[in-house]
Amino acid sequence: MSAQHNQKDDTVTDKFTPAIVVLANGKTYRGFAFGAQGTTLGEAVFTTGMTGYQETMTDPSYHRQIVVCTAPQIGNTGWNDEDGESRNDQIWVAGLVIRDLAQRVSNWRSARSLEEEMKSQGIIGIRGVDTRALTRALRSEGSIAAGIFSGQDAAHSEEELLEIVRSQPSMKGADLAGDVSADDTYIVEPEGEARYTVVAFDMGIKTNTPRNFAARGIRTVVVPANTSFDKIKEHNPDGVFVSNGPGDPATADAMVEVVREVLAAKIPFFGICFGNQILGRALGMETYKLKFGHRGINVPVMNHLTGKIDITAQNHGFALKGKAGEVFDTDFGPAQVTHTCLNDDVVEGVALVDGSAYSVQYHPEAAAGPHDANPLFDQFIALMEGAK
Repeated sequence: MSAQHNQKDDTVTDKFTPAIVVLANGKTYRGFAFGAQGTTLGEAVFTTGMTGYQETMTDPSYHRQIVVCTAPQIGNTGWNDEDGESRNDQIWVAGLVIRDLAQRVSNWRSARSLEEEMKSQGIIGIRGVDTRALTRALRSEGSIAAGIFSGQDAAHSEEELLEIVRSQPSMKGADLAGDVSADDTYIVEPEGEARYTVVAFDMGIKTNTPRNFAARGIRTVVVPANTSFDKIKEHNPDGVFVSNGPGDPATADAMVEVVREVLAAKIPFFGICFGNQILGRALGMETYKLKFGHRGINVPVMNHLTGKIDITAQNHGFALKGKAGEVFDTDFGPAQVTHTCLNDDVVEGVALVDGSAYSVQYHPEAAAGPHDANPLFDQFIALMEGAK
Protein backbone atom coordinates (compact mmCIF):
# COMPACT_ATOMS: atom_id res chain seq x y z
CA MET A 1 0.00 0.00 0.00
CA SER A 2 1.42 3.37 -0.97
CA ALA A 3 1.68 6.37 1.34
CA GLN A 4 -1.64 8.10 1.70
CA HIS A 5 -1.91 11.61 0.28
CA ASN A 6 -4.86 13.96 0.45
CA GLN A 7 -3.55 16.85 -1.58
CA LYS A 8 -5.36 20.18 -1.68
CA ASP A 9 -5.28 23.03 -4.21
CA ASP A 10 -2.39 25.22 -3.09
CA THR A 11 -2.04 27.56 -6.03
CA VAL A 12 -2.56 30.47 -3.65
CA THR A 13 -0.99 29.88 -0.24
CA ASP A 14 0.23 31.86 2.70
CA LYS A 15 3.86 31.11 3.56
CA PHE A 16 2.74 30.75 7.17
CA THR A 17 -0.01 28.20 6.52
CA PRO A 18 -0.10 25.99 9.65
CA ALA A 19 1.01 22.36 9.54
CA ILE A 20 1.60 19.64 12.11
CA VAL A 21 3.51 16.36 12.40
CA VAL A 22 1.70 13.75 14.49
CA LEU A 23 3.45 10.59 15.71
CA ALA A 24 1.54 7.42 16.61
CA ASN A 25 2.70 7.77 20.23
CA GLY A 26 0.78 11.05 20.52
CA LYS A 27 3.70 13.48 20.21
CA THR A 28 3.13 16.45 17.92
CA TYR A 29 5.42 19.02 16.26
CA ARG A 30 3.97 22.17 14.72
CA GLY A 31 5.33 24.22 11.85
CA PHE A 32 4.33 25.66 8.49
CA ALA A 33 3.32 24.08 5.21
CA PHE A 34 5.56 23.96 2.15
CA GLY A 35 5.26 22.04 -1.07
CA ALA A 36 1.80 20.55 -1.61
CA GLN A 37 -0.81 20.76 1.12
CA GLY A 38 -3.13 18.22 2.68
CA THR A 39 -2.44 14.93 4.49
CA THR A 40 0.26 12.32 4.03
CA LEU A 41 0.96 9.20 6.10
CA GLY A 42 4.06 7.05 6.45
CA GLU A 43 6.79 5.86 8.81
CA ALA A 44 8.79 8.75 10.28
CA VAL A 45 12.55 8.25 9.83
CA PHE A 46 15.54 10.59 9.96
CA THR A 47 18.50 11.02 7.63
CA THR A 48 21.82 12.52 8.72
CA GLY A 49 23.06 13.58 5.27
CA MET A 50 24.24 17.18 5.06
CA THR A 51 23.74 17.13 1.27
CA GLY A 52 21.82 15.11 -1.30
CA TYR A 53 18.18 15.84 -0.44
CA GLN A 54 17.19 15.41 -4.11
CA GLU A 55 18.83 11.98 -4.30
CA THR A 56 17.20 11.01 -1.00
CA MET A 57 13.74 12.10 -2.03
CA THR A 58 13.90 10.24 -5.37
CA ASP A 59 15.32 7.03 -3.86
CA PRO A 60 12.57 4.36 -4.16
CA SER A 61 13.79 2.82 -0.88
CA TYR A 62 12.09 5.74 0.91
CA HIS A 63 8.65 4.72 -0.37
CA ARG A 64 6.03 5.16 2.38
CA GLN A 65 8.45 7.02 4.67
CA ILE A 66 8.21 10.56 6.01
CA VAL A 67 11.81 11.79 6.02
CA VAL A 68 13.12 14.12 8.74
CA CYS A 69 16.28 15.97 7.69
CA THR A 70 18.76 16.55 10.51
CA ALA A 71 20.64 19.16 8.45
CA PRO A 72 19.05 22.47 9.53
CA GLN A 73 18.69 24.15 6.13
CA ILE A 74 17.28 22.38 3.09
CA GLY A 75 16.68 23.62 -0.44
CA ASN A 76 19.90 25.64 -0.88
CA THR A 77 20.84 24.00 -4.18
CA GLY A 78 17.32 23.85 -5.61
CA TRP A 79 16.30 21.00 -7.90
CA ASN A 80 18.08 19.94 -11.09
CA ASP A 81 17.38 17.55 -13.96
CA GLU A 82 20.46 15.33 -13.49
CA ASP A 83 20.53 14.01 -9.92
CA GLY A 84 17.26 12.12 -9.60
CA GLU A 85 17.66 8.49 -8.53
CA SER A 86 14.42 7.06 -9.92
CA ARG A 87 12.82 6.62 -13.32
CA ASN A 88 11.31 9.93 -14.47
CA ASP A 89 12.82 11.56 -11.37
CA GLN A 90 9.78 10.54 -9.33
CA ILE A 91 9.83 11.60 -5.68
CA TRP A 92 9.18 8.55 -3.49
CA VAL A 93 9.24 9.97 0.05
CA ALA A 94 5.79 10.19 1.60
CA GLY A 95 6.61 13.62 3.06
CA LEU A 96 9.46 15.87 4.12
CA VAL A 97 10.10 17.47 7.53
CA ILE A 98 12.72 20.24 7.77
CA ARG A 99 13.87 23.04 10.04
CA ASP A 100 14.52 25.89 7.58
CA LEU A 101 13.67 26.19 3.90
CA ALA A 102 16.28 28.12 1.94
CA GLN A 103 14.77 31.34 0.62
CA ARG A 104 17.23 31.59 -2.26
CA VAL A 105 18.49 28.83 -4.55
CA SER A 106 22.21 28.92 -5.31
CA ASN A 107 23.53 26.33 -7.76
CA TRP A 108 24.44 26.62 -11.43
CA ARG A 109 22.60 23.39 -12.31
CA SER A 110 19.37 24.29 -10.54
CA ALA A 111 16.31 24.32 -12.81
CA ARG A 112 13.74 25.21 -10.13
CA SER A 113 13.32 25.30 -6.37
CA LEU A 114 12.72 22.33 -4.09
CA GLU A 115 9.28 23.67 -3.20
CA GLU A 116 8.32 24.07 -6.85
CA GLU A 117 9.22 20.43 -7.54
CA MET A 118 7.33 19.23 -4.46
CA LYS A 119 4.23 21.12 -5.56
CA SER A 120 4.57 19.73 -9.08
CA GLN A 121 4.71 16.15 -7.77
CA GLY A 122 2.16 16.62 -4.99
CA ILE A 123 4.61 16.01 -2.14
CA ILE A 124 3.60 17.41 1.25
CA GLY A 125 6.19 19.07 3.49
CA ILE A 126 6.43 20.90 6.79
CA ARG A 127 9.08 23.48 7.75
CA GLY A 128 9.85 25.32 10.97
CA VAL A 129 9.90 22.09 12.98
CA ASP A 130 12.37 21.53 15.82
CA THR A 131 13.99 18.66 13.94
CA ARG A 132 16.59 18.12 16.67
CA ALA A 133 13.82 17.32 19.17
CA LEU A 134 12.01 15.14 16.64
CA THR A 135 15.19 13.23 15.74
CA ARG A 136 15.96 12.63 19.43
CA ALA A 137 12.45 11.22 19.83
CA LEU A 138 12.95 8.87 16.88
CA ARG A 139 16.34 7.75 18.21
CA SER A 140 14.89 7.08 21.65
CA GLU A 141 11.61 5.48 20.66
CA GLY A 142 12.38 4.20 17.16
CA SER A 143 10.93 4.86 13.73
CA ILE A 144 7.18 5.22 14.09
CA ALA A 145 3.98 5.69 12.12
CA ALA A 146 3.33 9.37 11.52
CA GLY A 147 1.42 11.90 9.46
CA ILE A 148 1.86 15.43 8.17
CA PHE A 149 -1.29 17.53 8.10
CA SER A 150 -1.33 21.01 6.62
CA GLY A 151 -3.79 23.74 5.69
CA GLN A 152 -7.38 22.88 6.55
CA ASP A 153 -6.39 19.34 7.49
CA ALA A 154 -4.24 20.71 10.33
CA ALA A 155 -7.30 22.38 11.87
CA HIS A 156 -8.75 19.09 13.10
CA SER A 157 -8.23 18.11 16.73
CA GLU A 158 -5.03 16.28 17.62
CA GLU A 159 -7.14 13.35 18.78
CA GLU A 160 -8.71 13.03 15.32
CA LEU A 161 -5.32 13.29 13.61
CA LEU A 162 -3.81 10.70 15.94
CA GLU A 163 -6.57 8.24 15.06
CA ILE A 164 -5.81 8.72 11.35
CA VAL A 165 -2.08 8.13 11.94
CA ARG A 166 -2.66 4.99 13.97
CA SER A 167 -4.97 3.52 11.32
CA GLN A 168 -2.22 3.15 8.67
CA PRO A 169 -0.57 -0.23 7.99
CA SER A 170 2.74 -1.06 9.68
CA MET A 171 6.06 -1.03 7.84
CA LYS A 172 6.84 -4.39 9.43
CA GLY A 173 5.45 -7.03 7.12
CA ALA A 174 5.02 -4.55 4.25
CA ASP A 175 5.72 -5.95 0.78
CA LEU A 176 6.54 -2.79 -1.18
CA ALA A 177 8.93 -3.85 -3.96
CA GLY A 178 6.03 -4.32 -6.36
CA ASP A 179 5.01 -0.69 -5.84
CA VAL A 180 8.36 0.68 -7.01
CA SER A 181 9.67 -1.97 -9.43
CA ALA A 182 9.54 -1.51 -13.21
CA ASP A 183 6.53 -3.10 -14.90
CA ASP A 184 8.58 -4.31 -17.87
CA THR A 185 12.13 -5.32 -18.68
CA TYR A 186 14.41 -2.63 -20.09
CA ILE A 187 18.09 -2.47 -21.04
CA VAL A 188 20.78 0.06 -20.12
CA GLU A 189 23.53 -0.19 -22.72
CA PRO A 190 27.21 0.10 -21.76
CA GLU A 191 29.56 2.89 -22.63
CA GLY A 192 31.59 1.45 -25.49
CA GLU A 193 31.82 -2.26 -26.22
CA ALA A 194 29.78 -4.62 -24.05
CA ARG A 195 32.03 -6.86 -21.95
CA TYR A 196 29.37 -8.60 -19.87
CA THR A 197 25.61 -8.86 -19.47
CA VAL A 198 24.10 -8.53 -15.99
CA VAL A 199 20.47 -9.17 -15.09
CA ALA A 200 19.51 -6.63 -12.42
CA PHE A 201 16.38 -7.20 -10.33
CA ASP A 202 14.60 -3.90 -9.81
CA MET A 203 13.45 -3.93 -6.19
CA GLY A 204 13.58 -0.11 -6.29
CA ILE A 205 16.84 0.31 -8.19
CA LYS A 206 18.63 3.67 -8.14
CA THR A 207 19.60 5.04 -11.55
CA ASN A 208 23.24 5.39 -10.48
CA THR A 209 23.61 1.60 -10.27
CA PRO A 210 23.20 0.77 -13.99
CA ARG A 211 25.21 3.94 -14.65
CA ASN A 212 28.11 2.41 -12.70
CA PHE A 213 27.69 -0.85 -14.62
CA ALA A 214 27.59 0.98 -17.96
CA ALA A 215 30.84 2.82 -17.17
CA ARG A 216 32.49 -0.60 -16.76
CA GLY A 217 31.27 -2.07 -20.06
CA ILE A 218 28.28 -3.95 -18.63
CA ARG A 219 24.97 -4.24 -20.47
CA THR A 220 22.33 -4.18 -17.74
CA VAL A 221 19.06 -6.00 -18.32
CA VAL A 222 16.74 -4.57 -15.65
CA VAL A 223 13.88 -6.95 -14.81
CA PRO A 224 10.86 -6.54 -12.52
CA ALA A 225 10.95 -7.92 -9.00
CA ASN A 226 10.17 -11.65 -8.73
CA THR A 227 11.04 -12.42 -12.37
CA SER A 228 11.54 -16.19 -12.58
CA PHE A 229 14.92 -17.87 -12.90
CA ASP A 230 13.85 -19.40 -16.22
CA LYS A 231 13.13 -15.89 -17.56
CA ILE A 232 16.50 -14.47 -16.53
CA LYS A 233 18.34 -17.45 -18.05
CA GLU A 234 16.93 -16.37 -21.43
CA HIS A 235 19.30 -13.37 -21.25
CA ASN A 236 22.35 -15.66 -20.73
CA PRO A 237 23.67 -13.42 -17.93
CA ASP A 238 27.29 -13.32 -16.85
CA GLY A 239 26.08 -12.13 -13.46
CA VAL A 240 22.91 -11.41 -11.46
CA PHE A 241 22.33 -8.33 -9.32
CA VAL A 242 19.58 -7.55 -6.77
CA SER A 243 19.05 -3.88 -5.97
CA ASN A 244 18.02 -1.78 -3.01
CA GLY A 245 14.32 -1.33 -2.30
CA PRO A 246 11.66 -0.62 0.34
CA GLY A 247 9.69 -2.86 2.65
CA ASP A 248 10.23 -5.86 4.90
CA PRO A 249 12.65 -8.48 3.49
CA ALA A 250 10.75 -11.16 5.42
CA THR A 251 8.03 -10.82 2.75
CA ALA A 252 10.40 -11.44 -0.18
CA ASP A 253 10.00 -15.25 -0.35
CA ALA A 254 9.76 -15.34 -4.15
CA MET A 255 12.99 -13.39 -4.61
CA VAL A 256 14.78 -15.56 -2.05
CA GLU A 257 13.88 -18.67 -4.04
CA VAL A 258 15.11 -17.09 -7.28
CA VAL A 259 18.43 -16.17 -5.66
CA ARG A 260 18.79 -19.72 -4.34
CA GLU A 261 18.46 -20.94 -7.94
CA VAL A 262 21.10 -18.41 -9.04
CA LEU A 263 23.49 -19.62 -6.32
CA ALA A 264 22.89 -23.27 -7.21
CA ALA A 265 23.72 -22.47 -10.84
CA LYS A 266 26.98 -20.77 -9.73
CA ILE A 267 26.12 -17.56 -11.58
CA PRO A 268 28.12 -14.66 -10.06
CA PHE A 269 25.87 -12.69 -7.70
CA PHE A 270 26.04 -9.17 -6.26
CA GLY A 271 23.45 -7.52 -4.01
CA ILE A 272 22.99 -4.07 -2.48
CA CYS A 273 20.84 -3.16 0.55
CA PHE A 274 17.59 -5.11 0.04
CA GLY A 275 19.70 -7.43 -2.11
CA ASN A 276 21.95 -8.05 0.91
CA GLN A 277 18.97 -9.09 3.01
CA ILE A 278 17.69 -11.36 0.24
CA LEU A 279 21.09 -13.05 -0.18
CA GLY A 280 21.30 -13.48 3.59
CA ARG A 281 17.89 -15.12 3.66
CA ALA A 282 18.88 -17.37 0.74
CA LEU A 283 21.85 -18.48 2.85
CA GLY A 284 19.58 -19.27 5.81
CA MET A 285 19.92 -16.06 7.83
CA GLU A 286 17.04 -14.24 9.54
CA THR A 287 16.08 -10.57 9.29
CA TYR A 288 14.70 -8.10 11.83
CA LYS A 289 13.52 -4.50 12.00
CA LEU A 290 16.02 -2.00 13.36
CA LYS A 291 14.92 0.46 16.02
CA PHE A 292 15.54 3.56 13.91
CA GLY A 293 17.59 2.29 10.96
CA HIS A 294 20.64 3.68 9.19
CA ARG A 295 19.97 6.65 6.89
CA GLY A 296 22.67 9.08 5.86
CA ILE A 297 25.97 9.43 4.03
CA ASN A 298 28.44 9.07 6.89
CA VAL A 299 28.18 5.53 8.30
CA PRO A 300 31.49 3.69 9.12
CA VAL A 301 31.67 0.03 8.06
CA MET A 302 34.41 -2.49 8.84
CA ASN A 303 35.44 -5.00 6.16
CA HIS A 304 36.48 -8.05 8.20
CA LEU A 305 38.25 -9.62 5.23
CA THR A 306 40.66 -6.72 4.70
CA GLY A 307 40.53 -4.75 7.95
CA LYS A 308 39.63 -1.64 5.95
CA ILE A 309 37.02 0.88 7.10
CA ASP A 310 34.74 2.57 4.55
CA ILE A 311 32.55 5.61 5.16
CA THR A 312 29.30 4.69 3.46
CA ALA A 313 25.89 5.88 2.30
CA GLN A 314 23.00 3.93 3.81
CA ASN A 315 19.23 3.72 3.85
CA HIS A 316 17.70 0.70 5.54
CA GLY A 317 15.29 -0.07 8.35
CA PHE A 318 15.81 -3.86 8.38
CA ALA A 319 18.95 -5.97 8.81
CA LEU A 320 20.33 -9.51 8.94
CA LYS A 321 20.97 -11.30 12.23
CA GLY A 322 24.62 -12.27 12.58
CA LYS A 323 27.97 -11.58 14.22
CA ALA A 324 31.10 -9.94 12.89
CA GLY A 325 33.24 -12.33 10.85
CA GLU A 326 31.28 -15.47 11.71
CA VAL A 327 31.46 -18.36 9.24
CA PHE A 328 28.39 -20.57 8.87
CA ASP A 329 27.26 -23.50 6.74
CA THR A 330 24.74 -23.08 3.91
CA ASP A 331 23.27 -25.24 1.16
CA PHE A 332 25.83 -23.66 -1.18
CA GLY A 333 28.96 -24.08 0.94
CA PRO A 334 30.35 -22.02 3.81
CA ALA A 335 29.40 -18.33 4.05
CA GLN A 336 30.69 -15.46 6.17
CA VAL A 337 29.56 -12.18 7.65
CA THR A 338 32.06 -9.94 5.86
CA HIS A 339 31.10 -6.45 7.04
CA THR A 340 29.59 -4.84 10.14
CA CYS A 341 28.72 -1.30 11.18
CA LEU A 342 31.14 0.27 13.64
CA ASN A 343 28.35 2.30 15.24
CA ASP A 344 26.19 -0.61 16.39
CA ASP A 345 27.62 -3.92 15.04
CA VAL A 346 24.75 -4.38 12.54
CA VAL A 347 25.57 -6.83 9.73
CA GLU A 348 26.62 -4.87 6.63
CA GLY A 349 27.73 -7.63 4.26
CA VAL A 350 27.70 -11.39 3.63
CA ALA A 351 29.39 -13.63 1.07
CA LEU A 352 29.97 -17.21 0.10
CA VAL A 353 33.51 -18.13 1.08
CA ASP A 354 34.23 -19.36 -2.48
CA GLY A 355 33.59 -15.79 -3.69
CA SER A 356 30.76 -16.62 -6.10
CA ALA A 357 28.21 -14.41 -4.31
CA TYR A 358 28.51 -11.34 -2.13
CA SER A 359 26.39 -8.42 -0.99
CA VAL A 360 26.55 -5.29 1.15
CA GLN A 361 23.92 -3.44 3.15
CA TYR A 362 25.19 0.01 2.17
CA HIS A 363 25.28 1.83 -1.19
CA PRO A 364 28.49 1.67 -3.25
CA GLU A 365 26.73 3.63 -6.03
CA ALA A 366 26.47 6.40 -3.40
CA ALA A 367 24.61 9.30 -4.90
CA ALA A 368 25.34 11.78 -3.33
CA GLY A 369 28.55 10.22 -2.00
CA PRO A 370 30.73 9.11 -0.27
CA HIS A 371 32.48 6.88 -2.80
CA ASP A 372 34.74 4.74 -0.56
CA ALA A 373 32.84 1.57 -1.50
CA ASN A 374 32.66 2.15 -5.27
CA PRO A 375 35.33 -0.56 -5.98
CA LEU A 376 32.69 -3.17 -5.11
CA PHE A 377 31.53 -2.78 -8.71
CA ASP A 378 35.03 -3.68 -9.88
CA GLN A 379 34.90 -6.73 -7.61
CA PHE A 380 31.82 -7.86 -9.55
CA ILE A 381 33.76 -7.46 -12.83
CA ALA A 382 36.60 -9.59 -11.45
CA LEU A 383 34.10 -12.23 -10.26
CA MET A 384 32.55 -12.49 -13.73
CA GLU A 385 35.98 -12.61 -15.36
CA GLY A 386 36.95 -15.50 -13.10
CA ALA A 387 33.71 -17.32 -13.82
CA LYS A 388 34.34 -17.12 -17.58
